[in-house]
Amino acid sequence: MFAPSDSEDANLQQLQMRQESDSVGELELPATVYYGIQSLRAAENFPISHRGLHPCLIANLARIKIAAAKANFEAAVLSAERRDAIIEVCAEILAGEHADAFIVDEIQGGAGTSANMNMNEVIANRGSELLSGRIADHEVLHPNDHVNASQSTNDVFPSAGRLSAIELSDALINSLESLKEAFRAKAKSFAGIYKIGRTQLQDAVPVSLCHSFKAYARGIDHDIRHLREALVCMRQINLGGTAIGTGANAPKVYRHRVVPILSEVFGSPLEQADDLLSATQNLSDFVYLSGAIKAVAVTLSKISNDLRLLSSGPRAGLGELRLPPRQNGSSIMPGKINPVIPEVVSQVCFAVCGNDLCISMAAEAGQLELNAFEPVLFSRLFDSLTCLQEACDTFRIRCVNGIEAQRERIQANLEHSLYGATALAPYIGYDLSSTIAHEALRTRHSIREVALQYSDLSAEQIDEVLNIKRLIEEDENAES
Repeated sequence: MFAPSDSEDANLQQLQMRQESDSVGELELPATVYYGIQSLRAAENFPISHRGLHPCLIANLARIKIAAAKANFEAAVLSAERRDAIIEVCAEILAGEHADAFIVDEIQGGAGTSANMNMNEVIANRGSELLSGRIADHEVLHPNDHVNASQSTNDVFPSAGRLSAIELSDALINSLESLKEAFRAKAKSFAGIYKIGRTQLQDAVPVSLCHSFKAYARGIDHDIRHLREALVCMRQINLGGTAIGTGANAPKVYRHRVVPILSEVFGSPLEQADDLLSATQNLSDFVYLSGAIKAVAVTLSKISNDLRLLSSGPRAGLGELRLPPRQNGSSIMPGKINPVIPEVVSQVCFAVCGNDLCISMAAEAGQLELNAFEPVLFSRLFDSLTCLQEACDTFRIRCVNGIEAQRERIQANLEHSLYGATALAPYIGYDLSSTIAHEALRTRHSIREVALQYSDLSAEQIDEVLNIKRLIEEDENAES
């Protein structure tokens, strides 16, 4: 007989099954997988989004399990061997191993219990393999009795959500800071260029292109400050509250130590909420953060709209800016280039606004001592943060950095505008200035020409009044 090859051995091993039971019944699982029966039931029950848990959430669940193991050891709940096994498996997870063992959908019933148990089972099954050489040896390391000791999904899952929100928000803030600086750099390059400003899409008064781009940077900076303020609340977690915030089954030593230890593991300061019952059932902090994220989206979409308008044409539109061409714009019209980067940024912003509504509804829908709708809240929150961060980088790299001013078009639009009527009003009155504006529009003559005919001002006086640098001196010198 021929001995089986390594690949045949592997195939035979995969065909082997193990039996597990829970309060619902029994199931067979492949013998070598690290997830367990509760994870498998969840995968079968919730084929919803076909997207797994966010990698950031998985990582922070692992960090919480590390902190819990250390605190439980201090509280004499875990042996050193079990503590070390839990920590070793969590280190593997944080290094990117065992990703295929996290099989539950990001949207799930049960207030996150399936996500928590998926983590518990992976740690217990891999940890028992490390300790005894056998996967799923629950006498050695049990998912509930050991990995989940002194914990509840009620405090683990929302705490992991808060940590993930902090991480993803920090990444978004970094991208926003870079985008803000890109607008500032572009503003500096546009110094000395004056364009017609517009209100309600109609000609208004001149503005420097430099200050227009500084205003974009200022708007982003304003939103960054709001994001940072919202993140302060995210640092107050309910870990240690166990079921509904009562601290049931958690020793006093554990309750006092788990959050300080988690701060060290997470690498950033965290606080235990003053009222664990309130922190377990009330999710208004997430609504506040989502609102700040939505404000960012509104600002970025407004800027995107401006850039699309100012670059419209290139011949029949405003045509004052040129955006870097990124791809063909039409399957039928040769040479057409569309503003695809501002378009995709706005689409992300629309999605963020929709996510904000979902987050608000999920936070409102909790009943009594627990909110069961954190899974969809976290799904939408993480989606907003991740997509918006990527949109900021795309906006900066593929659009903002390459914007060019179309100086000739800007100057022509400025010269043909009626801004001079506004400048004349303090000297000749609103009514006469209005008459001059209407006559200039009717005859297609310049404001200067009509003002010479209708007013008592000399040509030198009119030139002084219409001097653009005098009109917007403060604008050009404004701080960035």
